Amino acid sequence: MVRTIVACVALFAGLAVPLTGEPLKPGDRQRLLAHLEMTESWLVSELAGLSPAQLSFRMTPDSWSIADVTEHLAIAEPQYWQRVRDSMKQPATTDKIEATDAAILWYGIDRTNRQKTGEARVPHGTFKSASEALGAFRRLRSTMRDYAQSTSDDLRSRKLLEGNMDVYQWFLMISTHSQRHILQIREVKAHASYPKG
Repeated sequence: MVRTIVACVALFAGLAVPLTGEPLKPGDRQRLLAHLEMTESWLVSELAGLSPAQLSFRMTPDSWSIADVTEHLAIAEPQYWQRVRDSMKQPATTDKIEATDAAILWYGIDRTNRQKTGEARVPHGTFKSASEALGAFRRLRSTMRDYAQSTSDDLRSRKLLEGNMDVYQWFLMISTHSQRHILQIREVKAHASYPKG
């Protein structure tokens, strides 16, 4: 999944965002926080009031249910967040970054290129319920928002480990990745056989 994300971003690479060598700019901070808050609220809204039948419905035998999607997000985001933390331990760099913020944002809404996730992020019943998975997701989101709100770290001057983007862009990608899966949940709900209640 990570390689797919990096490949997708490379497809949309244009003008690279320059490395500033400065703490997070106010506009970057505001956009990141807004996106994190938006996708969390959307996920909460999509899951509100769903019955067990709705949560477990699959469009095909091999497709993910809404509960599966929620669990995937709850197990993927800690892994993606760890990459932020590990990448920030690296020294600042002046390497050219190929990715653009626009490409990262586009990744969140363009589901035409779909790939299977890595085995470590496949839902296997790690959580007892979608509610429990959502709770874990929201607790980590709180940690990420707190960091985004208060950090004076220079996220633009650190390159993502094993990636062609800066750490700020990867942080934003965490949120756009969840946006893709929120769209997936909406596709499940739009299916003709989706339970009414």
